[in-house]
Amino acid sequence: MKATDPISNMLVAIKNASMVGKPSTLVPASKMKLSIAELLQKQGYVAEIIRRGKKSKRFIELTLPTKDNAVRKIDFKRMSKPSRRVYRGFKEVLPVRQGSGIGVYSTPKGIITDKEMQKEKVGGEYLFMMW
Repeated sequence: MKATDPISNMLVAIKNASMVGKPSTLVPASKMKLSIAELLQKQGYVAEIIRRGKKSKRFIELTLPTKDNAVRKIDFKRMSKPSRRVYRGFKEVLPVRQGSGIGVYSTPKGIITDKEMQKEKVGGEYLFMMW
Protein backbone atom coordinates (compact mmCIF):
# COMPACT_ATOMS: atom_id res chain seq x y z
CA MET A 1 0.00 0.00 0.00
CA LYS A 2 1.39 3.39 -1.03
CA ALA A 3 1.16 6.35 1.33
CA THR A 4 -1.01 9.16 0.02
CA ASP A 5 0.91 11.88 1.89
CA PRO A 6 4.47 10.77 2.67
CA ILE A 7 5.57 14.20 3.99
CA SER A 8 2.77 14.17 6.54
CA ASN A 9 3.69 10.60 7.54
CA MET A 10 7.27 11.73 8.16
CA LEU A 11 6.13 14.69 10.27
CA VAL A 12 3.78 12.48 12.30
CA ALA A 13 6.65 10.05 12.97
CA ILE A 14 8.80 12.94 14.26
CA LYS A 15 5.96 14.30 16.40
CA ASN A 16 5.08 10.88 17.86
CA ALA A 17 8.72 10.12 18.69
CA SER A 18 9.06 13.47 20.46
CA MET A 19 5.82 13.02 22.40
CA VAL A 20 6.78 9.60 23.82
CA GLY A 21 10.41 10.62 24.41
CA LYS A 22 12.08 8.37 21.81
CA PRO A 23 15.51 9.68 20.83
CA SER A 24 15.12 8.76 17.13
CA THR A 25 12.71 7.59 14.46
CA LEU A 26 12.95 5.86 11.05
CA VAL A 27 11.14 7.08 7.94
CA PRO A 28 11.26 5.78 4.35
CA ALA A 29 13.71 7.83 2.27
CA SER A 30 13.04 10.14 -0.67
CA LYS A 31 14.80 13.22 -2.03
CA MET A 32 12.01 15.51 -0.80
CA LYS A 33 12.00 14.04 2.72
CA LEU A 34 15.79 14.23 2.88
CA SER A 35 15.80 17.91 1.93
CA ILE A 36 13.06 18.60 4.52
CA ALA A 37 15.07 16.70 7.15
CA GLU A 38 18.19 18.73 6.31
CA LEU A 39 16.20 21.96 6.70
CA LEU A 40 14.79 20.76 10.05
CA GLN A 41 18.32 19.89 11.15
CA LYS A 42 19.52 23.37 10.22
CA GLN A 43 16.64 24.86 12.24
CA GLY A 44 17.28 22.65 15.31
CA TYR A 45 14.21 20.37 15.11
CA VAL A 46 16.36 17.35 14.18
CA ALA A 47 19.79 16.68 15.72
CA GLU A 48 21.21 14.13 13.28
CA ILE A 49 20.30 12.50 9.95
CA ILE A 50 21.57 8.99 9.17
CA ARG A 51 20.84 7.21 5.89
CA ARG A 52 20.21 3.49 6.33
CA GLY A 53 19.29 0.50 4.19
CA LYS A 54 20.08 -1.03 0.85
CA LYS A 55 19.21 0.28 -2.59
CA SER A 56 15.65 -1.09 -2.66
CA LYS A 57 14.73 -0.23 0.96
CA ARG A 58 16.28 3.07 2.03
CA PHE A 59 15.41 4.76 5.29
CA ILE A 60 16.34 7.98 7.02
CA GLU A 61 16.99 7.77 10.76
CA LEU A 62 16.21 11.11 12.40
CA THR A 63 17.73 11.71 15.84
CA LEU A 64 15.79 14.27 17.83
CA PRO A 65 17.45 17.00 19.91
CA THR A 66 17.59 16.46 23.67
CA LYS A 67 17.76 18.93 26.51
CA ASP A 68 18.76 17.60 29.95
CA ASN A 69 18.29 14.01 28.63
CA ALA A 70 14.68 14.79 27.65
CA VAL A 71 13.50 14.96 24.04
CA ARG A 72 12.09 18.34 23.00
CA LYS A 73 8.35 18.28 22.20
CA ILE A 74 7.69 19.05 18.53
CA ASP A 75 4.34 19.76 16.86
CA PHE A 76 3.29 20.70 13.33
CA LYS A 77 0.35 21.62 11.13
CA ARG A 78 0.22 20.47 7.52
CA MET A 79 -0.89 23.36 5.32
CA SER A 80 -0.71 22.02 1.75
CA LYS A 81 -2.20 18.56 1.27
CA PRO A 82 -2.63 16.32 -1.77
CA SER A 83 -6.33 17.26 -1.81
CA ARG A 84 -5.71 21.01 -1.40
CA ARG A 85 -2.53 22.79 -2.39
CA VAL A 86 -1.72 26.12 -0.73
CA TYR A 87 0.56 28.63 -2.47
CA ARG A 88 1.88 31.86 -1.02
CA GLY A 89 3.87 34.78 -2.34
CA PHE A 90 6.66 36.22 -0.20
CA LYS A 91 4.47 39.24 0.67
CA GLU A 92 1.73 36.96 2.09
CA VAL A 93 4.01 35.18 4.62
CA LEU A 94 3.05 35.58 8.28
CA PRO A 95 5.20 34.58 11.30
CA VAL A 96 4.46 31.18 12.85
CA ARG A 97 3.57 31.31 16.55
CA GLN A 98 4.79 34.92 16.89
CA GLY A 99 8.17 33.94 15.43
CA SER A 100 8.79 30.90 17.68
CA GLY A 101 8.08 28.40 14.86
CA ILE A 102 8.93 28.01 11.20
CA GLY A 103 6.93 27.82 8.01
CA VAL A 104 8.37 25.44 5.40
CA TYR A 105 7.88 26.14 1.69
CA SER A 106 8.71 24.35 -1.54
CA THR A 107 10.00 26.97 -3.96
CA PRO A 108 11.96 27.06 -7.22
CA LYS A 109 15.03 27.66 -5.01
CA GLY A 110 14.38 24.45 -3.03
CA ILE A 111 12.85 23.70 0.37
CA ILE A 112 13.23 26.86 2.47
CA THR A 113 11.78 28.52 5.59
CA ASP A 114 9.45 31.50 5.69
CA LYS A 115 12.27 33.89 6.65
CA GLU A 116 14.51 32.69 3.80
CA MET A 117 11.55 33.01 1.43
CA GLN A 118 11.12 36.69 2.31
CA LYS A 119 14.87 37.29 1.91
CA GLU A 120 14.97 35.57 -1.50
CA LYS A 121 11.68 37.27 -2.56
CA VAL A 122 10.26 34.08 -4.03
CA GLY A 123 6.86 32.39 -3.64
CA GLY A 124 5.97 28.72 -3.38
CA GLU A 125 3.88 25.93 -1.95
CA TYR A 126 3.28 26.19 1.81
CA LEU A 127 4.08 22.66 2.99
CA PHE A 128 3.73 22.90 6.80
CA MET A 129 4.41 24.92 9.92
CA MET A 130 6.40 23.51 12.84
CA TRP A 131 6.95 24.70 16.38
